[in-house]
Amino acid sequence: MKPFTKFESRLVPLPIDNVDTDQIIPARFLKTISKEGLGDALFCDWRYDAQGRPKPDFILNQPRARGAEILLAGDNFGCGSSREHAPWALTQFGFRAVVSTSFADIFRQNALKNSLLPIVVPREIHAELFALAPEAILGVDLAAQTLTLPDGRAIEFPVDSFAKHCLLEGVDELGYILQQETAIANYEARAGSGVNTLRSSA
Repeated sequence: MKPFTKFESRLVPLPIDNVDTDQIIPARFLKTISKEGLGDALFCDWRYDAQGRPKPDFILNQPRARGAEILLAGDNFGCGSSREHAPWALTQFGFRAVVSTSFADIFRQNALKNSLLPIVVPREIHAELFALAPEAILGVDLAAQTLTLPDGRAIEFPVDSFAKHCLLEGVDELGYILQQETAIANYEARAGSGVNTLRSSA
């Protein structure tokens, strides 16, 4: 994982509530254990027709979506099954953040573990962003936990402190444990020494 740095991006608006993980990445694509190529299957059943041709009216197939790193989603994004492939597909397409009024808990956890930042904003800000999209440029600063709007307003958003640390450091849970190797070794040395003292006194 790479450290999560602050960035600016245009928005890709997807004004649909209750988008579940089977719509984000259909079940037929779950056989792979690799992230590669999943970006092409993102929202597959909405994005392509029965012959596999891109539908020109779907937002991801339009020029304005190219290079955008923020998906502006409807309420309760990522509900349904707990597939990690959903954030994989979103990041493989190029998204680094998803903005919504709420996320399904498991999706949010999977996203944070895969360098995809779920940003919850108030409903009035959410509606304002849809009115501004897709031309609006937003700034995302995880360290400050702020989403900066085109007029300069900084909207604070919540994020789990442990997940924030891992994202900023560019490590997963195992990587975090490995960062504590010296502290763990010192603890084990102290614990071992205490056991030996007890044995000798006995």
